[in-house]
Amino acid sequence: MKNIFQPEITSEVIARINKLTPASPQLWGKMNVSQMLAHCNVSYELVYDDKHPKPNAFMKLIMKAFVKNIVVSEKPYKRNSQTAPSFIITDEKEFEKEKNRLIDYLNKTQELGENYFDGKESHSFVKLNKTEWNNMFYKHLDHHLNQFGA
Repeated sequence: MKNIFQPEITSEVIARINKLTPASPQLWGKMNVSQMLAHCNVSYELVYDDKHPKPNAFMKLIMKAFVKNIVVSEKPYKRNSQTAPSFIITDEKEFEKEKNRLIDYLNKTQELGENYFDGKESHSFVKLNKTEWNNMFYKHLDHHLNQFGA
């Protein structure tokens, strides 16, 4: 899996994001491109912003047991997979705003680097190592950029 913490990979992902337009059609799924960008931003909001409620200890245990490996492994996501409630975006979003937010989050993540994330507690899965953080970030972005042909 590509390493999102490497500057050239971050630049590659940003170039893919910059290929998107407000009219980019989805190849599968229900979200439009602006909603998809907002959806991808949730991954970073969970790291950098305190706007999503944290799961209680029981839910973290359930998430760790049943969801973590799907999210942090190198196995690609299936199309039209079930989405966690905090990631469901149904309202209209502003394309440029969401695109710029995502690029800013990517740059911040790359600048902090993999050592910042190694052993860092995640919002839902307790502590993750740098490989798990990378897989979670990169796989999710790659999945949704492919969804829109970027």
